[in-house]
Formats: sequence, structure tokens, C-alpha cells
Amino acid sequence: MIDKQRADSLSDEQRLEALAERLSDIITLLGEDPQRQGLLKTPLRSAKALMYLTSGYRKDPSAVIRSAMFDHEGSQVVTVRDIEFYSLCEHHILPFFGKVSIAYIPDGKIVGLSKLARIVDIFARRLQVQERLTAQICRYVMEALGAKGVLVKCTAEHLCMKMRGVEKQDSSTVTFDCLGTISIDAALRTQILSML
Repeated sequence: MIDKQRADSLSDEQRLEALAERLSDIITLLGEDPQRQGLLKTPLRSAKALMYLTSGYRKDPSAVIRSAMFDHEGSQVVTVRDIEFYSLCEHHILPFFGKVSIAYIPDGKIVGLSKLARIVDIFARRLQVQERLTAQICRYVMEALGAKGVLVKCTAEHLCMKMRGVEKQDSSTVTFDCLGTISIDAALRTQILSML
């Protein structure tokens, strides 16, 4: 067993090697032979995939935002719709995926639009639940930009509901979170939601 403090001290290469070893054990526990030809490289490939799918833990959203923040007067609402994302459900470590739309009311600062997509990826590439993902993006954009208000809408499909459990193939989940003037002004919130 490895604790978080020890894990945090590992280099990426050491982390990858430790993950691959454990994934080999998992393959064995599932009843397969990790030495079989088709599975020989699976532990390492799977470890690399998991490192990529959780890369948000090792990225600093502040560095992303700082690189493209601009002074701006005007723009009552800025929206970026349908930013696709992929994440892993923290309960089953199965994928969930969908689209995030972000609207914010600037207060003298705007950010390069692609940076909002990068922020979505940073928070999505972690073990997550959709509700927290939506709230984290909303809170971060509000704080980082000093915006007057932010609204984030997230629509996703969860493989933990499609592949196992209730096995409902056509289900999707919609969450939204808002802060600042958008959370106070119902008419403004309705207008922005209709834009998204």
C-alpha cells in the first residue's frame, strides 16, 4: 500500500511503473494471465492511459489563465458553448463525458476563449462527479477573472449507468451552477440559460 504523501514524491516514470505493476495484479485477480501475448503490454498501456486521464491533478489552472488574461471594457456576457470533455467517475472509475457551456459577465478582464476549454479539461481529467466538476469550473472562472457573474452548464452521459447497474442507455444528466449577479438575478439567469 502506498500513501498519498509517498505517491506525490514519485517521478512520473516511477508512478507509471508502480501503476503498471498494480494493473498486472488486477488482470491476474480478474482471472487472466498478464503474460499472455495479447496482454503483455496492457499494464503499461493502461497505466499511461490512466496517467493521461487524470492529468488534471498535475496541472495548474492559474498558469493557464494567467497566460491569456486581457483588460476589456464592455461585453455584457461572454459565452463558450459545447466544450466537450471526458472524465472518470470517482465511484466506479468508469468514463463519463459530455459538453460544458460557460457564460460569464466580465468586470474589466476577459480570458482567451481556448483557455476556458483548457480549464474544463484540467478539472475533468480527475476522478470526479459531474456536480463537483460543474461547481469547480464555475468557482474557478469566477475567482480567476474576478467576473461579475458566472454560469456553467454541464450535460453528460455516464457509463456507470449505461454499462452496469441500471443499464439505461439513453439517460443523460444536466447540472448547472452559477455565482455572482447571475445567481441573484433570475431574469438574467433565464436569459443566459436560453443562450446556452
